Amino acid sequence: MADFTLRVNGATRKVSSVAPDTPLLYVLRNDLELNGPKFGCGLAQCGACTVLIDGKSARSCSVTVSAAAKGAITTLEGLGTMEKLHPLQRAFIEEQACQCGYCSNGMIMAAKALLDGNPRPSEREIKQALNDHLCRCASHNRIVRAVQRAAKEMA
Repeated sequence: MADFTLRVNGATRKVSSVAPDTPLLYVLRNDLELNGPKFGCGLAQCGACTVLIDGKSARSCSVTVSAAAKGAITTLEGLGTMEKLHPLQRAFIEEQACQCGYCSNGMIMAAKALLDGNPRPSEREIKQALNDHLCRCASHNRIVRAVQRAAKEMA
């Protein structure tokens, strides 16, 4: 067991008595009470647990807390506030891009990583960036439209 200092959403957060190989997802949800990242498959296959580490998309169920402690972590909660939503969050609402909402964390975080690196992605590039994120509600077209809307607003 060890203590870790994590940089999460621009703040320094300390967690104590955590096994170094604990998945970051568990620390975020259980210790830091950040519930944006969801537990989906636990195998880094569905994308529900996606966060950004140093601006890159990462599956928090398969990244250990000891590895994540070396970078700056951003969760869905770090993008915007209820008073001032991030353009991606607002676009997902306006396009009604979520039905059950379980995939939305991963979709939004992957889209954020995409738009940070490519502010004007094509529809094909958006689909490629989100390809490994599972959505069982079939909201794919609305999700793509939401990313396109956010890209226009952010440009």
